[in-house]
Amino acid sequence: MQVSHRRMPSREWSERSTHHAARANRLTEGHRARTARGERHAIEDFLFTYYNTRPSLLRRWHPGAGLALEPSSDGPAPHASWRWYTTEDDGTVSLDVTAFLADRADTVQFIHRLLTATASRPAFTGCFGLHEWAMAYRQDSHRHPLPLRLGQDGTDAVVESHQIRCTHYDAFRFFTPAAAPLNRLQPTRQSQPELEQPGCLHASMDCHKWAMKLGPAVPGHLALDCFELAREVRLLDMQASPYDLSDYKETAVPIETPAGKAEYVQRQRRLTARAAELRAQLVAVCDQLLSPSSASRGPLSPANASPAQEPGRRAALTDIELEVAERKLHTFSNKSAMDAVAELVWNGLDANAPRVTVTLDRSLTDAITAREGGR
Repeated sequence: MQVSHRRMPSREWSERSTHHAARANRLTEGHRARTARGERHAIEDFLFTYYNTRPSLLRRWHPGAGLALEPSSDGPAPHASWRWYTTEDDGTVSLDVTAFLADRADTVQFIHRLLTATASRPAFTGCFGLHEWAMAYRQDSHRHPLPLRLGQDGTDAVVESHQIRCTHYDAFRFFTPAAAPLNRLQPTRQSQPELEQPGCLHASMDCHKWAMKLGPAVPGHLALDCFELAREVRLLDMQASPYDLSDYKETAVPIETPAGKAEYVQRQRRLTARAAELRAQLVAVCDQLLSPSSASRGPLSPANASPAQEPGRRAALTDIELEVAERKLHTFSNKSAMDAVAELVWNGLDANAPRVTVTLDRSLTDAITAREGGR
């Protein structure tokens, strides 16, 4: 694949690399200090253990596809010795897209498919983080060495008094045997592209995972933005969990109460909006890698991103308008059109929307419009 490159002077890429490393060090200093002491943090270290994140890789700044790094007085950029980079006769270094796709094309295509599908759906924000409760339901041993703030009986009661609707397979697979049948959906790895939705905290946190899998194709600032978002998502994930976090001096978001639900949804929607921006940028990275016409435009920026993928574009999360054809409703829910409309209405009610309006337009397209007036 022929990629048109914009050349970056050595002074510029050196400054960016230094700034990136300093930011990565700040984001990982707590984890590195705990590792040296042989300690673990149930909230903050999750990103390093579950995602196998290495601070040394986070510190590496990548320019992304379409940027060629000019040599300094000391010679080519250090990237010259890194995997998937190529060095020209004049000493400029750039990502070898052809070599990268030879190894990672299937991964790039899967990420593109998954993230595009996720972004195409409305954000459901009525789950209230109950996946963590389902992971502790009716079980003496738990995933984290922390006490349950309501005790086992209180935790079980919260699960039994709520509707569990988890769409994320990598959360659902940790449900206890007693909790799994309570989930309205039974997600699998194969159904992930069909079920993933942008309001899911774990889908937002996974932007970090996909950025890591895209590796050197992701510009450094985007990689750290995804990691920083994942840290904030993880905090809310645990604050809304059944665990007592007082040892970490973190307050609970008591989702078993109306006030806790309201706080959870408010913060969830803010995080979802940020994830939508980052997800769009990751999709643009995949587009650039997979499409010769996109790659020829050079490095990614708001100026050459498509309108639907501009990093600054925010999804409407508190007031969502959907226009979905009946055929799409059948595909999405495997139910009748009316059952699908009911599903959209319940989504709004579960998210504490004060008003949900459904309009049936019987036209040539047989369209169904559902509008949620969010809080």
